[in-house]
Amino acid sequence: MSGPVRLDDVRMSPFLRRITIFSSGGPFLEGYVLGIIGVALVKMTPELGIDEHWTGLIGVASIIGLFVGASFGGLLTDHIGRRKMFVLDLITIIVLSIACSIVQEPWQLFVLRLIIGATIGADYPIATSMIAEFTPRRYRAISMGFIAAVWYVGANVAYLVGYFLLDAPNGWRWMLASSVVPCVIILLGRMSIPESPRWLYSKGRTEEANRIVRHVYGADVVLDDETVEKTKIAKIFQWVYFRRILFVGVIWLCQAIPMFAIYTYGPRIIGAFGLGEGKAALIGELVIGTFFMLGTIPAMFLAESWGRRPLVIWTFVIMTAALAVLGVVPDATLWVVIACFAIYALASGGPGNLQWLYPNELFPTDVRATAMGLAMAVSRIGTVITTYVLPDYLASHGIGSTMLVGAAISALGLVVSVAWAPETKGLPLSETGRPDFTGR
Repeated sequence: MSGPVRLDDVRMSPFLRRITIFSSGGPFLEGYVLGIIGVALVKMTPELGIDEHWTGLIGVASIIGLFVGASFGGLLTDHIGRRKMFVLDLITIIVLSIACSIVQEPWQLFVLRLIIGATIGADYPIATSMIAEFTPRRYRAISMGFIAAVWYVGANVAYLVGYFLLDAPNGWRWMLASSVVPCVIILLGRMSIPESPRWLYSKGRTEEANRIVRHVYGADVVLDDETVEKTKIAKIFQWVYFRRILFVGVIWLCQAIPMFAIYTYGPRIIGAFGLGEGKAALIGELVIGTFFMLGTIPAMFLAESWGRRPLVIWTFVIMTAALAVLGVVPDATLWVVIACFAIYALASGGPGNLQWLYPNELFPTDVRATAMGLAMAVSRIGTVITTYVLPDYLASHGIGSTMLVGAAISALGLVVSVAWAPETKGLPLSETGRPDFTGR
């Protein structure tokens, strides 16, 4: 008769799939919030008298908030648990979204978007830690890939909503209020998700952890690969862990800067290539967003069959080449522009998936959420600056130069991946989170 099964080796179940789906609500909301503001700015700019300065600030507000929320949300999550903020952050976003729809001045919208970003940023460490700690290792890459896909689903849904509301009376106000709908759906789905048993076990609350393991996985499943550790923020500044944070933060940064620019100012970028304005630009943005989403699907399976390290390296090679072509030939034909954007978007699924997977595999449970938050914060430093300066840079230097800068950023991600990317395929969290793990 076989003995008990370790949590890392169990089969996937409908309940575990539900945890993945509703924990992914934060990334969906980020994609939606960033996407919808790009559309809303088209109509709100003349109505609120928004100049280039305020356009940059409003575009970057939620990203600044993401930096703040991720920085502190992860630390708080490791101290008090994964579940307690699961509900409060969604209620906060509902209230703030309604407030956004009634603003009268640009500064009011900036402040509200800043707070919404902070709330979503705090949700990231919670959600990704929950998925990583509940999901068996065989399905971890697919589950984290689902998070990346959901981000793009959120952005695409935002563009669809924006398309239908663009010419409606007070359409931009309805756009900003519309995030209430997904918030309510996600909130209802999260109500029955329990605390992470790995986190409980790491805090010495073994009986609670075992009770949840029995409830979720069954009586023949054990959780015996965790150590009891007190969360100490100083731990992640040890060089072995700090270098991992820098690695994840940089590849996240180099994938996110061009992608955030495309989503935040997508209609302007599409227009700069001469591919139309207004609803025509939104359709073009929706098509590109669909390629971003589709790119996450092969990356889910390649991360397991091919490996994490070759996936991140070769996708950065392709992304760099695609943006370089757009930079060298800014007046290319319609099909060349679409092809390059599509190739970039499809390849982006590699680092796009791994930026969620790597930080949850490379750190132990007691600091996993803190590390995830800090890695995300590192990535958002660059995106904050870039998103703010992009409107002026695009106007002053043109689309060709803008695309070449994007290619250079992707090339940096390639260099860092070659130097530091580890291989974690098929390994348990208890091994990949060890300080002596090298992945080579």
